[in-house]
Amino acid sequence: MTMHDPLADWRSNPFFVLEIATDATPTEVERAGQRLLGLLAVGAASAGTYQTPLGPATCDADRVRQALAALRDPQQRVLHELWAHVAPAGGQASSYADTGSWKEAEHTLGWSGLWAR
Repeated sequence: MTMHDPLADWRSNPFFVLEIATDATPTEVERAGQRLLGLLAVGAASAGTYQTPLGPATCDADRVRQALAALRDPQQRVLHELWAHVAPAGGQASSYADTGSWKEAEHTLGWSGLWAR
């Protein structure tokens, strides 16, 4: 039995797949998609993966075509833009205990050190 990945939709965000910014023009979207399809067609190793905030994901021609189709639809594009911005900065998840205000609140409540275990 294979387990369903609850974050698969986020990993498959078209902006991550095409490795473009959310403010990319329609021309830039098409250009990125065609470039990736060309690289995949010739078997370029660099086109086989892309980075997400959750780590690298695999890429194939079908995923690129789906990404292009999603970004051609204005309603889908807006939704994907929003989810692309939910990603942590730099692709790294922040540590709960390392955030300033929360650390102070933990100390005030006497919870300091509980999360470090």
